[in-house]
Amino acid sequence: MNTAVQTWVKTADTMEWSPMPDHVSLFHREIVSAAEADALRVRASSVLWEKIGVGGAVLPHFHNVAEIIHITAGKVRLLCNGEWKSYQAGDTFLVPAGVVHSVANDDASPTEQISIFLPVEEDAPRNRFFETIRVPVPTERPLTEGNG
Repeated sequence: MNTAVQTWVKTADTMEWSPMPDHVSLFHREIVSAAEADALRVRASSVLWEKIGVGGAVLPHFHNVAEIIHITAGKVRLLCNGEWKSYQAGDTFLVPAGVVHSVANDDASPTEQISIFLPVEEDAPRNRFFETIRVPVPTERPLTEGNG
């Protein structure tokens, strides 16, 4: 374990919504930048919190990275394998690098999603589920089930 690394927090009020002009009524907040992923020593191009306004869309496109899109609010239509299909909050899309996709707001209010962009590497090591090691809580009032 690397004890020199500390946890840092980016609060929502410090992340401004930035327009993405190549799309229609699409805004994002960068949750994790490539530089921050480097500081964490993980491979990620970016993690975005995206908002699509009413009538807006992430227009059809593809990337040189894989993308995981998790819908967190509202109803959307996804261009999936050449067909438009309807989805809702809680649904997740796994988009391989090079695959054309699009997400359009299909709701009466803005929709939101988390988009995770991950590098694709031919010789990447195999993934595995992570380990969790419990330690004593260094607080005056330890957290227990039921109080958070």
